[in-house]
Amino acid sequence: MSLIHRYQNNGYNIVLDINSGCIHVVDEVTYEVLPYMEEGLDTAAIVGKLGDQFSEEDIKTSVAECEKLKADGMLFTRDVYENAIDTFTKNRQTVVKALCLHIAHDCNLACRYCFAEEGEYHGRRALMSFEVGKKALDFLIANSGSRHNLEVDFFGGEPLMNWQVVKDLVAYGREQEKIHNKKFRFTLTTNGVLLNDEVMEFCNKEMGNVVLSIDGRKEVHDFMRPFRKGAGSYDLILPKFQKFAESRNQDKYYVRGTFTHHNLDFSQDVLHLADLGFKQISVEPVVAADTEEYAIREEDIPQIMEEYDTLAKEMIKREKEGKGFNFFHFMIDLTGGPCVYKRLSGCGSGTEYLAVTPWGDFYPCHQFVGEEQYLMGNVDEGITKPEIQKEFGGCNVYTKKDCKDCFARFYCSGGCAANAFHFQGDIKGNYEIGCELQRKRVECAIMIKAALACD
Repeated sequence: MSLIHRYQNNGYNIVLDINSGCIHVVDEVTYEVLPYMEEGLDTAAIVGKLGDQFSEEDIKTSVAECEKLKADGMLFTRDVYENAIDTFTKNRQTVVKALCLHIAHDCNLACRYCFAEEGEYHGRRALMSFEVGKKALDFLIANSGSRHNLEVDFFGGEPLMNWQVVKDLVAYGREQEKIHNKKFRFTLTTNGVLLNDEVMEFCNKEMGNVVLSIDGRKEVHDFMRPFRKGAGSYDLILPKFQKFAESRNQDKYYVRGTFTHHNLDFSQDVLHLADLGFKQISVEPVVAADTEEYAIREEDIPQIMEEYDTLAKEMIKREKEGKGFNFFHFMIDLTGGPCVYKRLSGCGSGTEYLAVTPWGDFYPCHQFVGEEQYLMGNVDEGITKPEIQKEFGGCNVYTKKDCKDCFARFYCSGGCAANAFHFQGDIKGNYEIGCELQRKRVECAIMIKAALACD
């Protein structure tokens, strides 16, 4: 298993020390020296290997500098956490800290790629009642242990189709905060069709984050996100989203799009959104069975990789011009190294995070809703299948064989369990296309940080 990952991007020679998270931007000599050092070759042997490319003095200097970095724990570091995973998993005190409330299993759009089937989730159209939502919040409070900060996401379908219950549940949560010494962070995801000034005002007061669904250019958005009768939704939602983003001072929101096989030039959709004034942007690859005509295919990957490179370079240029924006998949914190807790716990679905259906059933996350084998319990009885919780609690980068040799494993924490289940039938599997794109995004994110730090 390699301890370093080295790659070249945009003229930079970049080396990631996988286990510590240290990033090194190196010269050509060091870039070529490092693989031989990892093999265990001594200085004389490395000179013998590279002497026809570089001077002996430069090679010796490079080796000496790398040895110092190694001694300082910044290069060729060993993974000290792998041996602790069994103890961590066994002794882990699971508390629930977040709920995804499916406030509406209904939608006023008919998005072609919707995994929720226009909000129905393999089931029936339904709206969550205040009573069910209240019981869900009570469950979260009761099962959150000593944790103070809790999160609740209003999700759908389209949450604004059940807006009064959203408001009532926020009010109830605020009442309970004082009683139980908790703090709720509420978030909302919306397609914008029903967005109005009253909703914006309420969200600006109560919602810690708002996700606004828009796919980018008008022709792309309208093709994939139409109304049920076929008309596009772009012209209706765009001015509302622009107004909303400005009302939140271009913070604590993001516009969230999906790219498909039909718009592999998705960097243009990201830049279109940036040109419209949005500062917080996420445009993500569709996850769909390869039988769907819009699905990302293996042969699409080279073009997608180029698009990420194009986008990364343009983001650097705009940042230097004072016109920067955030792209969700390129946001990476390199200051403290990979998060130890996330290494060992994964995304938290099925353990710290649960989805709640309109009638009060619990699932590991929104993408498992309707998969009856993962029905975990309900708001009246609580968790009735703790074995599911235990199964998800044991899902991490050390229990996924495909993660073992992946340099990006500590940044994605093993990836999405739902994608693994849907593509391999096992939450400890992986979704290979997703993994390939994740690795590229990590490389681009590191390169952007390097470029801005070096110039």
